[in-house]
Amino acid sequence: MSVPTPTHATRGEPLRVLEEIKRQAVEQLGSIPDALYPGIEQALSVALQSGDVGPGHFEDLTSLRMLRQQAATLLMRYRQQLAKGFDDFRGLRVRSRGDLPLGLVEDSHLAFHLDGQRVIEALDGRFAEPLQVMRQRLQAMAEALGMPEVANPIGPERLIGAFVESFRETEPTPHVRELLFRQYEGELTRRLGDFYGRANALLAATGYGRSAPSSHTSTQHGYRHETVESVPYRGQVAMTGMEAMHGAMGRMEGYGDGHGGSAGGYGGMSVPGEDIADLRTMLRMWRDGTLQTPQSGAGGADAQSRSPAPRQEHGMGARRELRVDEMLSVVSMLQSEPPDAFARALAGPGRLGAAIRDHLSDGARRIGVDPDQTRFSADEEDAIDLVALLFDSLFRTNSLQDRARRLYGRLVLPYVKVALTDDGLFVQREHPARKLLDSITEACEGNQANTPQERELLDRAAAASQRVVAEYNEDVAVFELAHAELDSLLGQHRRRSALQEERLVKATLGRERLDQARETADDALMKRLRTTRLTPAVADFLAMPWRHHIVQTLLRDEDPQRRDEAIALGDALLLADRLAAENRGRELADHLLSIEPLVLRCLASSGLDDSAAQHGLAGLVRALASPDGPRRAQTAKPLAGGETVESGEERRLWLAGGTATVGHAPEVAARMRELAIGDWVRLTDVHGEIVAAKIAWVSPMTSRFLLVNRRGLRVLVASAEELAVMHEDGRLVIGSERSAFDEAMRRVRERLDNTAAAD
Repeated sequence: MSVPTPTHATRGEPLRVLEEIKRQAVEQLGSIPDALYPGIEQALSVALQSGDVGPGHFEDLTSLRMLRQQAATLLMRYRQQLAKGFDDFRGLRVRSRGDLPLGLVEDSHLAFHLDGQRVIEALDGRFAEPLQVMRQRLQAMAEALGMPEVANPIGPERLIGAFVESFRETEPTPHVRELLFRQYEGELTRRLGDFYGRANALLAATGYGRSAPSSHTSTQHGYRHETVESVPYRGQVAMTGMEAMHGAMGRMEGYGDGHGGSAGGYGGMSVPGEDIADLRTMLRMWRDGTLQTPQSGAGGADAQSRSPAPRQEHGMGARRELRVDEMLSVVSMLQSEPPDAFARALAGPGRLGAAIRDHLSDGARRIGVDPDQTRFSADEEDAIDLVALLFDSLFRTNSLQDRARRLYGRLVLPYVKVALTDDGLFVQREHPARKLLDSITEACEGNQANTPQERELLDRAAAASQRVVAEYNEDVAVFELAHAELDSLLGQHRRRSALQEERLVKATLGRERLDQARETADDALMKRLRTTRLTPAVADFLAMPWRHHIVQTLLRDEDPQRRDEAIALGDALLLADRLAAENRGRELADHLLSIEPLVLRCLASSGLDDSAAQHGLAGLVRALASPDGPRRAQTAKPLAGGETVESGEERRLWLAGGTATVGHAPEVAARMRELAIGDWVRLTDVHGEIVAAKIAWVSPMTSRFLLVNRRGLRVLVASAEELAVMHEDGRLVIGSERSAFDEAMRRVRERLDNTAAAD
């Protein structure tokens, strides 16, 4: 008796599903209030540094300080409001856009509601598609709970309502209120895409979604494939044709509802046929090339163990292709076995494809399929090679440690299985298996397990890979759930990295300001010492207290008059020395009395108290009281000794030079100047390891670039000219993808394309 194909997944108990979404909402969105204050503080600080501050700047700072004092209470209140939205959903009361009423509110609260309404409209537009999908799924859940209508407990109106209810009694200044909403909107924009995707995936996986209108199937190699209109594979819910089109174009904010076969792609979305066709064409040209030249590089090892294509089987007798169901049976049987062979293969490029084929051939023999009588189909060869090239590329383009090889080796066969049934893995950016691999790479890249947080990341990444091995049975929902669990921890890690970046920016700017102040002081000193012969006391005063005073004034005092006075003190001391040399005692006495406050202030900036400063002034007066005292030409070594505060450290970070005078190509340097904050590059260090680095900051003083790794740690500080030198030396590659998977696939395509071009 035939078993009917289900039209939807078995529905989970609605209250349990709702509670899980609530838990994720509080966990992933509940910390947002604490993330707002650093951005507000930075905005106020930038305004102050640029001079763009109004008369209410002090009140703004006070308002922010009051918010920080209430941070714990506001955070608790906000989390309670998030949880309350789910109580509303369960029927205690039903809300709509009335969460933010614009009438009958106090004047002091009206601005909050108006700002909130603006953010709601912006988020509704940005996340229209996943919200529409979620609205229909929540309606199905509401029907299961016996409710006639439903308000989304995690929709923009609910999230803004929670924020307004939590903060409106704080009565911040108008500017701080504006910054609060701006930061809140930014945090929601960064988090809601992934969060809505996970919520949609959970609702779909537990059976709350739409059924497909009709069923159309096609068969390839004895395997049943389903199109966008068909009933989704493994009972998951298909998307409409319009949603599929948006997903194929990469505009879906959240996940889809499942997957079909290789013709249907992930989430019921139609895979861009031209993209995958081009990829397969290049792959087969590359495979043919490696078969003809087995000694050539990475492909040679694969070619030696690869079953020949049909056109190459002269005199060997016909061998039938393995059916997809046979291949999947072999992969499923081997999936839970130790990944040692794949881990060893990942130690060197080009070995993984051969290891996969050997392992699959051995597995086929164990289920009674004679490898001598069968061969892989072209599609199966493609799946093996694409996964092998992908994992090899990940290890070549990311700083992955040896300990990560076993973790990745464990994932090889599950990804071969995905590649066999779902081309979307290689062309859909939102594919859950793709996103999981991105998260695992983010957790492992450069991770030396030196801190408890790093060890926890590795443990969680290992747990995600083990979950996939244990639970993956051609249902991509396991990748979504594993990604959601790992990504929640990565979210905390990203926030720590962002704070680390902020500290680095402030520290680097501080060092640059210090270097600039020291250079200014050195220039002022050398200019005055070269112009005249001085008594040792005056020369020593200029070389030490006065130079230090200039540095401190430039760093700490924004008043131009104070800065001018600090510089002018040097000229006043030169005049005092000249008056003493010319024996003009009365003029000298009057002059010393007039500059006494400046001299005492100069000595005080060196840390001397009033008594010590008076003693220093007396010593200077005594030295000038002897007109016949010795005078000589003076010299002074620059304070920084010819290098900046950080140049020694930067040299260990393989900085190319230090000035724009290093040999470079001007057109390449011009390209480097176009790099923007947030752009990613790939650097090769002195040990030959590839490091992913992000442009975190561009100095407004020196135009140098601060580059950090994924952990927010400094990798390099360099000028555009220095980056140009590194680029010309092959140590820097610009245009790197943000996603590790995207970057790996870009390199795979480049490798295949180069082979095709060579042919």
